[in-house]
Formats: sequence, structure tokens, C-alpha cells
Amino acid sequence: SPVPEDAPVGTVVSVLNVNDPDSGENGQVSCELSGEAPLSIVASSGGSYKVVTASALDREQTSELRVTVLARDRGRPSLWSSRELVLEVSDVNDN
Repeated sequence: SPVPEDAPVGTVVSVLNVNDPDSGENGQVSCELSGEAPLSIVASSGGSYKVVTASALDREQTSELRVTVLARDRGRPSLWSSRELVLEVSDVNDN
């Protein structure tokens, strides 16, 4: 669902569940975001991550946010997977 442009900083826009069935360091996963967007990712409990707004959104400048979520394990060699996250920013009457 769209994120309103007046959403306060820290608004959760997506919850991601990440798991790796391996044991030891091979099963320990971390996530990060890449791309230009006013979003950040925060670790939560049980292998969950929250994508939250990191700064104000402006629908007139950007109607759609695209970032890549990169999940990487701590094994050697490290294995990873990525997915694109697309969020629509909805307009709010600014007047």
C-alpha cells in the first residue's frame, strides 16, 4: 500500500523476514539497503527487519521509491541474495 508523503520519520513501511537454515556463522544473516531513497533498515527480533522512513518524503519530487535489499550471511565465503523493494508515495494536500 502507498506511503503518504506526510508520514513521520521512523514510519515502518515494510517488514522483512529473513532466514538462513544453515548453522553457525553460515546461518547468521544481516541486511542492508542500497539505492538512493530516504529509507533505512532496522533489525528487529527473530530474523525480522523493518524498513523505515529516514527523512521526509515529497510526492512532488519522487512518486516511487526503489531500493535493493541485500541479505548476506557471515559464512566464508559469504553468500547473499537481493530483492528490489518498490514503494509508492501517495500525495497529501500541501496547501
